[in-house]
Parts: sequence; C-alpha cells; structure tokens
Amino acid sequence: MADNNNIGAKRLVVGAHYGLRDWLAQRLTAVVMAIYTVILLVCFLTASNFSYDGWAGLFSHQWFKLVTFVALMSLFFHAWIGVRDIWMDYVKPVGIRLFLQVATILWLVACAGYAAQILWRV
Repeated sequence: MADNNNIGAKRLVVGAHYGLRDWLAQRLTAVVMAIYTVILLVCFLTASNFSYDGWAGLFSHQWFKLVTFVALMSLFFHAWIGVRDIWMDYVKPVGIRLFLQVATILWLVACAGYAAQILWRV
C-alpha cells in the first residue's frame, strides 16, 4: 500500500507544468491592459475633438503608438495563455490539440502584424 502513495517528493506530476508562471503572466498582462484603458479613458475624456482628426492626432504621437502596441501584445499573449489552456484541458486527441494550438498561434501573430500595420499607417 505504501508503494502506491503519490504524495510527497516522489509524486508523479503530469501536465504542462506551467502553473504559477502562466498565472503571473495573465495577471501582468491584465494590469498592462488596465493601465492602457485608464490612459485611453483620460485621453478620451480630456479631448475636445471627437472626430477622425482628433483620434488621428492622438495616434500620431510615437509614444501613443508604442503604448497601444504594448497593450495589444499584452492582449494577444493573455489570449494565447487562456486559449492554450482551453485546448489543453478540453481537447484530448494530441493531433487535433496541436493543430488548434498552431492555428491559434498563427491567428494571433497575424493579428499582431495587422495591428502594427494599422498603428504605423496613421
């Protein structure tokens, strides 16, 4: 009976072993997105020109483009962690799970490229 004990130093742990690192990454990316939301709200509430020219003027500053891109990268990484966990928890066939993870990565990289293209065209 003592040989079947899975508690203690010799416990067999299965899974991806991400745990604390992903939990922390989710919280940090959420904080970055919350700070960006506050910055965007302040800019919106203090603006007097609610037109395309006003928004284009706001995004014409290089620092604002960079802050926006950092917030978007945080969003994409936050989404990756969440969706990857969903795939790992609920899709059991390895081939299908791998396909879904690769498709998710490709989609998020394409979104990041499109976001950069939009931001630096303004």
